[in-house]
Amino acid sequence: MSEPPSNPQDLTLFVQNLLEQMQTRFETMSNQIVDRIDEMGNRIDDLEKSIAELTEQAGVDPEGEAPK
Repeated sequence: MSEPPSNPQDLTLFVQNLLEQMQTRFETMSNQIVDRIDEMGNRIDDLEKSIAELTEQAGVDPEGEAPK
């Protein structure tokens, strides 16, 4: 890694550039996290539907009681 600039103007530009890079990385990571959460939500919905279908096929009451 190179040394930070020594004069104030270059240092300001260096810090601004660094902050922009950090912001871009943060936004990318945030978007990835939101996408993964959405995907997990969809998987949970699918799982709930599958469980409901299986319980219906098995004739089990959703409250957990077997039919009489």
